Amino acid sequence: MAMDQSPYFKHLGLQNWQRRDETPPPIQSATEQLAILSQKVARCTACELHKTRTQTVFGSGNPAATLMVIGEAPGFYEDQQGLPFVGKAGQLLTNMLKAIQLARDDVYIANVLKSRPPNNRDPLPPEIEACTPFLLEQIRIIQPKLLLALGRFAAHFLLKTQSSLESLRSKLHRDARTNTPVIVTYHPAYLLRNPADKRKAWADLLMAKDYLDKSD
Repeated sequence: MAMDQSPYFKHLGLQNWQRRDETPPPIQSATEQLAILSQKVARCTACELHKTRTQTVFGSGNPAATLMVIGEAPGFYEDQQGLPFVGKAGQLLTNMLKAIQLARDDVYIANVLKSRPPNNRDPLPPEIEACTPFLLEQIRIIQPKLLLALGRFAAHFLLKTQSSLESLRSKLHRDARTNTPVIVTYHPAYLLRNPADKRKAWADLLMAKDYLDKSD
C-alpha cells in the first residue's frame, strides 16, 4: 500500500514506502532436499576420485526412514549402477534387513564416500573429508531414529574413534555431530568372507530392531 510522501519525509530525503505481501518460500520435502543434494554430489570434484569414478553413488531408500544404514564406499557394481549395495554384499544386506522385517524401501542406505576408490582400496583421509558434509546433510534431512554402521570405516567415521569393531559392537553409541544413536555391526562384504560371524551380526540386528521398536 503506497503512502503519500509528507513534507517531513521529503525534508529527510526519504522515499515512498510500500507494504509488500512477503510470502515465505515453500518448505521443501525431504525428497526434494535429497534430490538437490544429489545433484551437488554428482558435480563434486573436491577429491581425486572424480577422475576415476563412473558416476557418484548418492544413496537410496525411504527419505522418512527411521533406520539409516551407512557403509564405507561404493564398489564396482555400485559405481556402474549408481546405487549403494547392489552386488553380493548388497544381496546379503537385503537379507539381513528382511530378517528383522525390514525391506530396502523401508530404510535409507548410503556410504561415507560417494565415489568408488580405485580397485576398492581403503578410503583416504582427504576423500573422507570431502564427502563428510554430504553424508551429514543426508542424516540431517532424513532425521533417522537410528544409524546402523556397517564395518569399521563407517563406525570410525560416525563415532570419531579408532577403536576395534569388536569393542564397538553390542553398545548403543551416539554420533555427536548429528546427535543420532548408532549401532555398529559387520560389513556384509566381511560376512561373505567370514560367515562364522553372521551369528554376531544377527545379535546386532536384533539390538537395532529392539531399539526401533521401543522408540516408536
